[in-house]
Amino acid sequence: MSELIKTMMDGTNSEIRLPDVKKTVLQKVIEFCEHHVKEPMNEIKRPIESRNPMDLVQQWYADFVDLDKVLLFELLLAANHMDIKPLLDLTAATVACMIKGKTPEEIRAIFYLSNDFSPEEEAEVREQNRWIEEA
Repeated sequence: MSELIKTMMDGTNSEIRLPDVKKTVLQKVIEFCEHHVKEPMNEIKRPIESRNPMDLVQQWYADFVDLDKVLLFELLLAANHMDIKPLLDLTAATVACMIKGKTPEEIRAIFYLSNDFSPEEEAEVREQNRWIEEA
Protein backbone atom coordinates (compact mmCIF):
# COMPACT_ATOMS: atom_id res chain seq x y z
CA MET A 1 0.00 0.00 0.00
CA SER A 2 1.35 3.45 -0.79
CA GLU A 3 2.78 5.72 1.88
CA LEU A 4 0.06 8.21 1.00
CA ILE A 5 -2.74 5.89 2.07
CA LYS A 6 -0.84 4.67 5.14
CA THR A 7 -0.41 8.28 6.20
CA MET A 8 -4.07 8.96 5.58
CA MET A 9 -5.24 5.91 7.53
CA ASP A 10 -3.01 6.37 10.58
CA GLY A 11 -3.89 10.06 10.90
CA THR A 12 -0.33 11.41 10.86
CA ASN A 13 -1.16 13.94 8.17
CA SER A 14 -4.15 16.23 8.37
CA GLU A 15 -4.20 17.29 4.73
CA ILE A 16 -3.52 15.43 1.52
CA ARG A 17 -4.18 17.01 -1.85
CA LEU A 18 -5.32 14.74 -4.64
CA PRO A 19 -6.53 17.10 -7.37
CA ASP A 20 -6.96 14.35 -9.95
CA VAL A 21 -9.16 12.11 -7.78
CA LYS A 22 -12.89 12.73 -7.31
CA LYS A 23 -14.40 12.48 -3.85
CA THR A 24 -16.53 9.45 -4.78
CA VAL A 25 -13.48 7.66 -6.15
CA LEU A 26 -11.41 8.51 -3.08
CA GLN A 27 -14.18 7.11 -0.89
CA LYS A 28 -13.95 3.83 -2.82
CA VAL A 29 -10.16 3.84 -2.45
CA ILE A 30 -10.50 4.28 1.31
CA GLU A 31 -13.15 1.54 1.48
CA PHE A 32 -10.79 -0.79 -0.38
CA CYS A 33 -7.83 0.05 1.87
CA GLU A 34 -9.81 -0.39 5.07
CA HIS A 35 -11.02 -3.80 3.95
CA HIS A 36 -7.61 -4.81 2.62
CA VAL A 37 -6.10 -4.22 6.06
CA LYS A 38 -8.64 -6.64 7.61
CA GLU A 39 -8.65 -9.23 4.81
CA PRO A 40 -5.78 -9.01 2.33
CA MET A 41 -6.72 -9.84 -1.23
CA ASN A 42 -5.49 -13.08 -2.75
CA GLU A 43 -2.77 -12.61 -5.33
CA ILE A 44 -4.25 -12.54 -8.81
CA LYS A 45 -2.72 -15.29 -10.94
CA ARG A 46 -1.50 -14.42 -14.39
CA PRO A 47 -2.23 -14.93 -17.14
CA ILE A 48 -5.87 -14.22 -16.43
CA GLU A 49 -7.82 -17.20 -17.66
CA SER A 50 -11.33 -16.30 -16.54
CA ARG A 51 -13.88 -13.79 -17.73
CA ASN A 52 -15.28 -13.50 -14.21
CA PRO A 53 -13.55 -11.49 -11.43
CA MET A 54 -15.16 -13.84 -8.89
CA ASP A 55 -12.80 -16.55 -10.12
CA LEU A 56 -9.78 -14.37 -9.34
CA VAL A 57 -10.33 -13.00 -5.83
CA GLN A 58 -12.47 -13.34 -2.73
CA GLN A 59 -16.18 -12.48 -2.93
CA TRP A 60 -15.86 -9.05 -1.27
CA TYR A 61 -13.28 -7.91 -3.81
CA ALA A 62 -15.29 -9.24 -6.76
CA ASP A 63 -18.36 -7.40 -5.48
CA PHE A 64 -16.28 -4.27 -4.89
CA VAL A 65 -15.37 -3.96 -8.58
CA ASP A 66 -18.91 -4.67 -9.79
CA LEU A 67 -19.18 -1.05 -10.88
CA ASP A 68 -20.22 0.94 -13.90
CA LYS A 69 -17.37 1.29 -16.39
CA VAL A 70 -16.75 4.97 -15.73
CA LEU A 71 -16.26 4.48 -11.99
CA LEU A 72 -14.17 1.36 -12.56
CA PHE A 73 -11.80 3.24 -14.90
CA GLU A 74 -11.58 6.22 -12.53
CA LEU A 75 -10.75 3.82 -9.71
CA LEU A 76 -8.07 2.17 -11.85
CA LEU A 77 -6.52 5.56 -12.61
CA ALA A 78 -6.66 6.59 -8.94
CA ALA A 79 -5.00 3.33 -7.87
CA ASN A 80 -2.25 3.98 -10.39
CA HIS A 81 -1.90 7.64 -9.38
CA MET A 82 -1.71 6.77 -5.67
CA ASP A 83 0.46 3.67 -6.23
CA ILE A 84 -1.91 1.22 -4.55
CA LYS A 85 -0.77 -2.00 -6.20
CA PRO A 86 -3.48 -4.38 -4.92
CA LEU A 87 -6.24 -2.03 -6.08
CA LEU A 88 -4.49 -1.45 -9.39
CA ASP A 89 -4.13 -5.21 -9.88
CA LEU A 90 -7.81 -5.76 -9.05
CA THR A 91 -9.16 -3.06 -11.35
CA ALA A 92 -6.82 -3.96 -14.21
CA ALA A 93 -7.74 -7.65 -13.88
CA THR A 94 -11.42 -6.70 -13.94
CA VAL A 95 -10.92 -4.78 -17.18
CA ALA A 96 -8.97 -7.74 -18.58
CA CYS A 97 -11.91 -10.02 -17.73
CA MET A 98 -14.22 -7.61 -19.55
CA ILE A 99 -12.27 -7.86 -22.81
CA LYS A 100 -10.98 -11.45 -22.65
CA GLY A 101 -12.07 -13.37 -25.72
CA LYS A 102 -13.70 -10.35 -27.36
CA THR A 103 -13.20 -9.24 -30.93
CA PRO A 104 -11.79 -5.79 -31.65
CA GLU A 105 -15.30 -4.66 -32.59
CA GLU A 106 -16.71 -5.88 -29.26
CA ILE A 107 -13.89 -4.16 -27.35
CA ARG A 108 -14.57 -0.92 -29.20
CA ALA A 109 -18.23 -1.19 -28.18
CA ILE A 110 -17.31 -1.81 -24.52
CA PHE A 111 -15.11 1.29 -24.40
CA TYR A 112 -17.22 3.42 -26.78
CA LEU A 113 -14.35 3.69 -29.27
CA SER A 114 -14.72 4.40 -32.94
CA ASN A 115 -12.69 2.61 -35.57
CA ASP A 116 -10.59 5.29 -37.23
CA PHE A 117 -8.70 2.84 -39.46
CA SER A 118 -9.48 2.57 -43.14
CA PRO A 119 -10.27 -0.99 -44.25
CA GLU A 120 -6.78 -1.18 -45.79
CA GLU A 121 -5.07 0.02 -42.61
CA GLU A 122 -7.06 -2.40 -40.48
CA ALA A 123 -6.14 -5.31 -42.77
CA GLU A 124 -2.47 -4.34 -42.54
CA VAL A 125 -2.55 -4.16 -38.72
CA ARG A 126 -4.34 -7.52 -38.52
CA GLU A 127 -1.72 -9.07 -40.82
CA GLN A 128 1.15 -7.66 -38.77
CA ASN A 129 -0.41 -9.01 -35.57
CA ARG A 130 -1.77 -12.32 -36.81
CA TRP A 131 0.40 -14.11 -34.25
CA ILE A 132 -1.87 -12.78 -31.48
CA GLU A 133 -4.92 -14.56 -32.86
CA GLU A 134 -2.91 -17.74 -33.37
CA ALA A 135 -1.77 -17.82 -29.72
